[in-house]
Amino acid sequence: MFNSRLSNRRSERRYSLLIRCCLILVAVLISLGITTPSIGQYSVSAIGTVDFVPPEFQLGQELYLENCATCHIPIPPSVLPRQTWQQILQDSQHYGTQIEPLVDPARLLVWNYLRHFSRSMTVAEEGIPFRIERSRFFRALHPRVEFTEPINIHNCQTCHPGASDYNFRLLTPEWEDSP
Repeated sequence: MFNSRLSNRRSERRYSLLIRCCLILVAVLISLGITTPSIGQYSVSAIGTVDFVPPEFQLGQELYLENCATCHIPIPPSVLPRQTWQQILQDSQHYGTQIEPLVDPARLLVWNYLRHFSRSMTVAEEGIPFRIERSRFFRALHPRVEFTEPINIHNCQTCHPGASDYNFRLLTPEWEDSP
């Protein structure tokens, strides 16, 4: 009995030492730039979009991009509140243009994606913003930006050159190192 306990302790120590060594090795490789941090199978630099999208929301994101990015720059869900997205998905009048609304199951997949990556707001206090310039979430994401032109989705590429490819992490040189 005593020998088996001693053997178990030794095994636990070896295992613990092995784990520590692996963690140290990974930290050294990252600090040397030999590997990049990743989320799942994607490196952080390759994600491009604002957020990493887990597999269960990827089809919803693809449908969102397929249906929205064909006419305009796709807006990240976090820029507008959940209530705005809900209204946009239900309305066939889309900013002065008649569109064919999505139908289930595609609508539900897109809604799950948008709902997961947007935030709710208290409508009674503010009203639902249907333009990004009226969204406090947009302003919160751009705290130190002084806009010289009216804000609209067509001038996102001024600072985000990858916006048309849904890459809002890529910034122009003057914004790359900004806090």
